[in-house]
Amino acid sequence: MAFFKRQPKDNRPLDQLTPWERYQRQAAANHQAEEKRHFSWSGKQLRIGDKLPKLKLQRRKLVTKRATLLISLFLVGMVIAGYFISPFSHVQTVHVTGTEQLTARQVQTATKIEPGTSIWAVIGHDTTTSQQARRTNQQIGSVKTKLVGLNTVTVKIHEIRIAGYLVTGDTYQRVLENGTIMTSKVSQPSGTYPIYANFKSGSRLQTMIKQYAKLPAAVKHNISEIKFTPNKANPERVHLYMNDGNEVYATITTFASKMSYYAGIAAKMKQAGVINLEVGAYSYSFKKSHN
Repeated sequence: MAFFKRQPKDNRPLDQLTPWERYQRQAAANHQAEEKRHFSWSGKQLRIGDKLPKLKLQRRKLVTKRATLLISLFLVGMVIAGYFISPFSHVQTVHVTGTEQLTARQVQTATKIEPGTSIWAVIGHDTTTSQQARRTNQQIGSVKTKLVGLNTVTVKIHEIRIAGYLVTGDTYQRVLENGTIMTSKVSQPSGTYPIYANFKSGSRLQTMIKQYAKLPAAVKHNISEIKFTPNKANPERVHLYMNDGNEVYATITTFASKMSYYAGIAAKMKQAGVINLEVGAYSYSFKKSHN
């Protein structure tokens, strides 16, 4: 039985051992190291095995998220594509605001904003639309668009009003309150706008128009004709023919401020006559002027 007893550990230094004993000790040490590595690797396998279900669950969640994102992007793309090919992406109704002299039809023609136009060609392109509209119709100063609901567009314009008609031979050209002389010509003036005659200088005409633009609407509508009639005493004299039968002499540069007295002076006149606003402000009857 002594053969199966565990031998006591030999702690003698290596230099006291025989070659065979040293070999046996080294073999035993190698065997113990191999057993440690084996047990350590087995433990790692067990720990990784414990984590496999969690890794599979995380991977499944990641795949699900990616699939959900891709499907969502696909559905959004389908909705956007469907919107662009549907009637909802085109203008159905156009509301025009800010006009006094222009009609809604004229504005739609100049801006090219009409039912059937793509909404995305309209919204966000106000600068381009304004430039295009001015080339077509000089009375349009600027354009602002706004989308209301899904496919209704409100077009708000800044309109440059007509200040009258300039006589050019046998025809007339409309002039605007910003001094612009429109290129188109008409055979007869229309509306309650004055006629400008004898203006040879473009700068004097523009100054006169800007002065006219400052007048109240009631005074504007009462002017029938503005004729440039300079003399030695007043190189900027203008002669006005009024719709109420009176005539007015005034100076271009002070025209707007002096015409503010017109209504009060005309109300005191017993009969039609001449109102002179060149220097001061006074009136007299036609009979006196003929005498």
